[in-house]
Amino acid sequence: MAKKQGFIFLLTVLVLFVVNQLVVSFMSTPPSINPDTLTDTSQIKPQKLFEKTWKEIDSGFYDSSLNSQDWKYWKKHYKGKIKTDEDAKVAIDTMIASLDDDYSKYLNKKEYAEQNSSIESKISGIGVNIMNDSGKIIVFSVLDKTPAKEAGIRANDIINKVDGKSVGGMNIAEVASLVRGKEGTVVQLELIRKHRKIIKNVKRRSIKIESVKSSVKNDIGYIQISSFIGTSTSTEFLTALEKTKDSKGLILDLRGNTGGLLANAIFIANMFLDNGTIVNIVSRDGKIENIKAQHTTAVIDKPVVILVDGASASASEILSGALKDHHKAVLVGTRTFGKGMVQRIIPLPNSTGLNLTIAKYLTPNGSDINKKGITPDYIVNYTERDVITHKDPQREKAERILTGLISK
Repeated sequence: MAKKQGFIFLLTVLVLFVVNQLVVSFMSTPPSINPDTLTDTSQIKPQKLFEKTWKEIDSGFYDSSLNSQDWKYWKKHYKGKIKTDEDAKVAIDTMIASLDDDYSKYLNKKEYAEQNSSIESKISGIGVNIMNDSGKIIVFSVLDKTPAKEAGIRANDIINKVDGKSVGGMNIAEVASLVRGKEGTVVQLELIRKHRKIIKNVKRRSIKIESVKSSVKNDIGYIQISSFIGTSTSTEFLTALEKTKDSKGLILDLRGNTGGLLANAIFIANMFLDNGTIVNIVSRDGKIENIKAQHTTAVIDKPVVILVDGASASASEILSGALKDHHKAVLVGTRTFGKGMVQRIIPLPNSTGLNLTIAKYLTPNGSDINKKGITPDYIVNYTERDVITHKDPQREKAERILTGLISK
């Protein structure tokens, strides 16, 4: 199961982690982000767009040596050669590739608009989560009250074709791009269900993403945070806390949560911490910024277990790392992804953008988890057979731990 990477149609790119700011001055109220401020609609020539991007990277990339190269080379190399938007994209992508950084990325107008839609927590689509299982694109889950649900699409359906085009050999992001589209238009899916082909014509519509779900069973509250990328995530979390306030123990499920806005992770961490460092941000010049918890009357004081897996990354690791280091939560599952770098969203002219790595982060204890991940206190695997038999050994372990702590 750990090798299967899920993708929510509502996100832009598989494993995209972005933040809106380094230092946040709020803790008592949820962060407020206006995605409209993230778009620069001014128009400039492709050559000028390349040069502006070059300058942003030159002054902002976390490694001041820019991967030990003469950064001016790129400006000279492409001088006077960029005539079209595609020329600019090829040149910028090539330049960024020389940084040898997995997370810095240039986004053209379409890609950038999709990313902003994710931040606004809405997108035009059909409402399914998919994963790649040995080359097969499988529906992992279907969101309630969505076109996919209404059309009868089910979990475990295999997507074979989209609008008559075979998805064989495509990655998840490419398939997601085919399924998404303008609200009101229809997408035809050829599905395979139990070795039988099924055709579904589904009308796309605007879908509001709910990134937080909650429930209570046997005095144990359960809150699943599927993403930190939406502007409403923190508010949704407060609602979930209210719904689970009478529980005696709490499970936070961060499995499959590939990250999102730093501000959301910090706000939620502060709900559990009354003092101390939440995360350490190491900037380009080596300066360390300690982002500390601020006093709040809403601190959660009950046993907590956090569920994590190999897809729990970035903001998920900031939250789980902070609570683990401060002994505020027990971690159950498998080793996390190991993404300890911080990106900034930089609006560029022509409605394009840049996700630029500007810093790295350390957990409160000073641990660098980049490419290492966080090892849970209890390692519990979640196998393919568990999925088929509808069992969740990780959640069951969390419930046993909390039952023991509550009874003390």
